[in-house]
Amino acid sequence: MSFQWLQMRITEEQERRERERLILERMPRALKELRETLTLCITTYNEAFGADTARFLEDQDAIHINAGEGRIDIVIDPTLPGFRVAHAAGQLLIEVGMLPGDKIFYKDQAEDKYLTAEEVTRRILDKTLFPKLE
Repeated sequence: MSFQWLQMRITEEQERRERERLILERMPRALKELRETLTLCITTYNEAFGADTARFLEDQDAIHINAGEGRIDIVIDPTLPGFRVAHAAGQLLIEVGMLPGDKIFYKDQAEDKYLTAEEVTRRILDKTLFPKLE
């Protein structure tokens, strides 16, 4: 005997697992895209305030930014899936998801709010690069 609800739930779970697999597969590329965007921001900041005012360090699954006395660590968190951002002001969890056309979206998990790339860079960099500005 086959139950319709069970077949529907199996199909839903198979689709969820496939989406999750695709997102996890996409995470290194999403980190690379974020790295490129943040590199542009750090370059612009250094042009304004002097070379090496902010330093950008990276390894395979993480990005580290030092500016003055502040430090930002961005690592892939497969449990979100997304990025875990740690800085002096606290922690930021940015969920990453897939859109059609192999595009990604960002979502602030704490605020349950979708973010543009500009908002992501601001939330990551602002409090460390400009700690004395409100």
